Formats: sequence, structure tokens, C-alpha cells
Amino acid sequence: MSFKQAIVLRSDLGMGKGKLAAQAAHASLAAYKEANATAKKAWESGGQEKIALKVSSEKELQDLFLQAKKEKLPAVLIRDAGHTQIPARTITALAIGPAEEAKVDLITGKLKLL
Repeated sequence: MSFKQAIVLRSDLGMGKGKLAAQAAHASLAAYKEANATAKKAWESGGQEKIALKVSSEKELQDLFLQAKKEKLPAVLIRDAGHTQIPARTITALAIGPAEEAKVDLITGKLKLL
């Protein structure tokens, strides 16, 4: 069974590449911390598969987050501190997983790559 993590970032905020990378890293680590030990171990031994995807609004991120939580997947929304490019508390990213690839794909499978 394959495990993966989906990192979803907002394309509507005009974040620079460095900012996108930082938000993705925050999301990845935060969701990893929420995963159970079995998922962590399976993901680590399988190469820590990740995919970076995009949405065009905060509402889309929140809807995906709610779907992931409904399916009992580790999921975290990231709010920016506001020190650089965007206002404080802006929701910038979502990570789902590590979790079974098929379960993650049910929620994120129709999204476009970042």
C-alpha cells in the first residue's frame, strides 16, 4: 500500500516562489506531525511521496480541509505570520497526509499541479 502527502497552495495570492516553498514546507511538516505512527513509518519507508497542487481561493482550501477531516486524514491549514508578502493570518496552504494514496487522491485527484 502506497502512502503520500498532498500539499495544496493558493495561486490567487501572488506568492513568490520562495514564499510558496516556505508555505509548502510548513504545511508538510505540520500534517506529518498529525499522522499516526503507522502512516509515518509507511510514508518514510516509501520515499516520502509528495505532490504540490494548486487552488484559486481560500474557500477551496477550506472545503478540501473539511473533506480530509471527514475522512479522518491528517490535514492542516497554514496561516501566514504576515512578515513578508501577505497579511497576517491569511490561509495560504493545506497539507493532507501522509495517508493511503487512494484516500488522498479521492480528495485532491482533480486538482492541477502547482
